[in-house]
Amino acid sequence: MEILGLLVLLLDIYAIYNVLVSGSSLPAKALWSLGIIVLPVIGFIVWLVAGPRGSGRAVA
Repeated sequence: MEILGLLVLLLDIYAIYNVLVSGSSLPAKALWSLGIIVLPVIGFIVWLVAGPRGSGRAVA
């Protein structure tokens, strides 16, 4: 289980880093980062699908 937790932590750090270096506005960066921190697994998956490299369409 520790390996799974470490994997989630590393993926979240990767996602937050990509959010912070993206060209998005500061409020968007803050919201993405907060979502990834508060909901680590779900936040990462949502970022992976709808984030900067996602399809570009809004998710309802």
